[in-house]
Amino acid sequence: MASPNSSQPLAASATASAIDDILPSATPTLKVMRLQAPQLGQPSAGALLSPTHLLSSNLLLPDSFGVIHVGETFSAYLGVLNPSSDLPVRGLTVTVQLQTPSRRIILPSRLDGTDASLKDIQPGGGVDSIVSRRLEEVGQHILRVEVGYMANGAKTLRKFYRFNVTVPLNITETVVRKGDASCLVSITVENVMEKQSSGGGAVTISSVGFEPHSGLVAEQINIEEDSQGETTETDDIMTARSDLSASPRKSTVELYDSCGRLEPGEINRYLFSVTAGSEAAALRGIAFGDELGRAYLIYYKAMGESGKLFSSMVVCPPTSFAESISQSNFVVHRSGLSVDVAAASAQRSSSSGRRSSNESPGSLDELLPVTVEPIEPPSTMKLSIPEKVALLIVNHSSQSMNLQLQMRLPNMNGVVVCGPSFVNLGDVPPSGGSCTIDVNLIALVAGLFSVQGCYIVDMTNGLEIKQPALFDVFVELPENVNEEKKSGTEDMMDF
Repeated sequence: MASPNSSQPLAASATASAIDDILPSATPTLKVMRLQAPQLGQPSAGALLSPTHLLSSNLLLPDSFGVIHVGETFSAYLGVLNPSSDLPVRGLTVTVQLQTPSRRIILPSRLDGTDASLKDIQPGGGVDSIVSRRLEEVGQHILRVEVGYMANGAKTLRKFYRFNVTVPLNITETVVRKGDASCLVSITVENVMEKQSSGGGAVTISSVGFEPHSGLVAEQINIEEDSQGETTETDDIMTARSDLSASPRKSTVELYDSCGRLEPGEINRYLFSVTAGSEAAALRGIAFGDELGRAYLIYYKAMGESGKLFSSMVVCPPTSFAESISQSNFVVHRSGLSVDVAAASAQRSSSSGRRSSNESPGSLDELLPVTVEPIEPPSTMKLSIPEKVALLIVNHSSQSMNLQLQMRLPNMNGVVVCGPSFVNLGDVPPSGGSCTIDVNLIALVAGLFSVQGCYIVDMTNGLEIKQPALFDVFVELPENVNEEKKSGTEDMMDF
């Protein structure tokens, strides 16, 4: 049972609150202003400027919310004033929300009622606060400000400020697969802002990066650095001599090109290599539909306003493989075909073989239940010199298969099989069971060729599975042939 003394503080608090509710209070005044950088003022007609100065030194203050872009930080100044000369504002609370096209976000401020010293505004006084939020969506936004105070009960004052958020830079992605566990991501950045007479609309891109998905690693490919890395002995001597003297300065054009400045309508491209970051991820590979990550960039506008943009999630594209293998595009070795087949087989197995009504008939693992993949194939071969290539055969079906590998000469061109062309593989276990064999290849003609003509035959039911081109190879002439041709040319010139 509570003591009589314990109820006295509660009663006193309730009495004080009731007295505050009936006390007179002034009506507050709300002022809202966006905090943004000024613009460079335009010189008026007839103004005398120096020939080296094309812009005025005056700054032009914004007269509205102005142009706001995605990635920028929106900041607003909130001021609550007491215009009365004799009455205070009692029980002040200010709630600020930013309504985007998809949600409402509460913006914290020091006027939200948590600070007891800011709940009352004396006559002629005022309180203020600054709220900020980085903008992430395109479209109409609404800054909703609600001021609450006590005057013969709770009263509120609401104001709404609408503004539109646009995209300053358009980011597009192009993905090319370069291996079972690697992709090349090309990022194209275009300045889509309107060109202004005052020189506005241009931005400077300070940094570009790629945030890879978990288990992946991203690295930017700089063509200039790569090209400078390939040096000869003469280049090393010249570099050593140049180090002794003063380093040459870059030209104005080189400095301008390297600063990352983009005028309206201009485009910059960046290249990234996304690979598996661990041995386990490399064994699994990167399959069609896997998330690679997203690109980001930091930009600056004319007066130093900064913004950060993100691209949409980049996913791994499918391999260039049509349902009709005879009419399919050229499939380069290690383009991820076997990884896609394994992923499609695992997905179909997880669904217990049930196919939805909107799923296209003939998934990738049904078109290629068995895949043949070369293991570290050569990129070059010598003419008329046999080369041994190891092949990995994987059974992606749900049943064990008695297989035979066939390298059919009529379908091979330039590079053909040397030795047995039909090899019995025996029973290959289902659901990823595999085996490896070695085949000998020989080049008959110099040039660039694709090794094709590979078939897998199920010896149980006679099913033939045509494989895409295994890999491409450049056939070189022997060194003695090149020397004979060179000497023959010199003899003709002497003659």
